[in-house]
Amino acid sequence: MAFLHQRQQQQHSPLHSLSKSSSSFYTQQRSVLSRTGLILLLSLVVILGTLSPWIGVRTSLFSSTGGSRLRWSDYTLAQALETVARNGTVIVCAVSQPYLPFLNNWLISISRQKHQDKVLVIAEDYATLYKVNKKWPGHAVLIPPAPDLQTTHRFGSQGFFNFTSRRPRHLLQILDLGYQVMYNDVDMVWLGDPFPFLKGNYDVYFTDDMTAVKPLNHSNSLPPPGKKGRTYICSCMIFLRPTFGAKLVLRKWIEELEIQPWSRTKKTNDQPAFNWALNKTADQVKLYLLPQYAFPTGGLYFKNETWRKETEGKHVIIHNNYITGFDKKIKRFHDYGLWLVDKYSQESPLSDIKR
Repeated sequence: MAFLHQRQQQQHSPLHSLSKSSSSFYTQQRSVLSRTGLILLLSLVVILGTLSPWIGVRTSLFSSTGGSRLRWSDYTLAQALETVARNGTVIVCAVSQPYLPFLNNWLISISRQKHQDKVLVIAEDYATLYKVNKKWPGHAVLIPPAPDLQTTHRFGSQGFFNFTSRRPRHLLQILDLGYQVMYNDVDMVWLGDPFPFLKGNYDVYFTDDMTAVKPLNHSNSLPPPGKKGRTYICSCMIFLRPTFGAKLVLRKWIEELEIQPWSRTKKTNDQPAFNWALNKTADQVKLYLLPQYAFPTGGLYFKNETWRKETEGKHVIIHNNYITGFDKKIKRFHDYGLWLVDKYSQESPLSDIKR
C-alpha cells in the first residue's frame, strides 16, 4: 500500500508540474494581451480625440434637430467646399432671398446636366442660408459679413453694386483654397453641359456681352476694347482655375472696384471693373473667350430671332440679361419656355422652395 501510495504521488507530480507551468504560461499571455489591449485602447482614444472635433462639426451641421440655424451660421467656406466640390471643381452662385425662385429654376437646368452635386450657393443673407440648407444640407454657406440690405436690388442701384462687388472676393477665397470654380448668375438656364467647352489650360474663361453676331469660328482671344476704352465681357459667367493668373485678375478686379465705387452721379456695377481688370492683366494671364453660339448674351438670344434659329441646338447657357426687373425676367423666361419651376420643381434639389 505504501508502494502504491508512493506510485500515485509520483504519477501525480508531473501533472501538477504541468498544471503550474500552464498556469504560468497563461498568466504571461494574459499579461501580454493586457498590455497590448491597453496600448490599442490608448491609441483609439488619441485617434478619436483628434477626429472628434470634425466629427462633431459634421454631425451637428447635418443634423436636423433644434439649433440648426446656429450651427449653419458657423459653417465655413472651407467646410462647404470639402462637402460639395467634385474632383476639385465647384459651381457657385451668390443669392439673396428674393432670388430663390431664380435659384430653383437655374438648379433644375443644372440637374438635367447631372452637375447639381457640385453646386454651392453663397447665401447673401441668413434667411437664404437656413432655407437652402434645410432643404439641401451643406450646399449653402454665408461668407461674413452679410450685406445690410436684403431686398431685391435694381440694376444700377447702390444695393446692386454692394451685392455684386462681393463676387471677386468670394471667388478669390475659393481659388486660394485650391479649387477651380465656375460662377453663374442665377438668371441663367443651362441647355447643355458647359464643361466640354473649357478646353486647354487657360486661367480665366468668360463670355462676350456684346450683341453683334460673331462667326461660328470666332477667335477665343480677348476682344479689342470698345468705345469706352475697355472690352464688354460679361462678369456673370466665369470659370477660373486656381492659378497665379486667375488670382491676379481677381485682385485687380477688387482694386478696380475700390477705385470706381458707386455714387449717385456714377451708378456703376461690378462689370466695368472686371473688364478693366482683364484689359490691364491680359499680357500676364491666359484668357479664353467662350464661343458666342453656345454662350449668347440675352440681348442676342432673346432679341435676334434669325440668329437664334440659325444656331438652334448649339446653345449651352442662356443669360436672361439686357432686361431689368424681377417680374420682367420671369415673364421673358415664361415666353421662351425657360421658366421651369412651375412644372418641374421636383427636379430641383430644393424642390418647391419659396421666397
